[in-house]
Amino acid sequence: MLLEKVAEDLYPSGMMMDLIEELLQPDEVAAYVAVLMEKMQDDAYPSVGMMRRVTALLGPA
Repeated sequence: MLLEKVAEDLYPSGMMMDLIEELLQPDEVAAYVAVLMEKMQDDAYPSVGMMRRVTALLGPA
């Protein structure tokens, strides 16, 4: 439910995303990152915070 809310909100709450990231199971990370990447792609000026979240979730290259 929280993932759907993040996907729907233009600017999702940082607190909500923090909670999702605390609860994420390893097999759910890809779906969550895809939602965040789509939000960044749709935004002319994606937030640095959103980019940092994606980077942290993907881990070192």
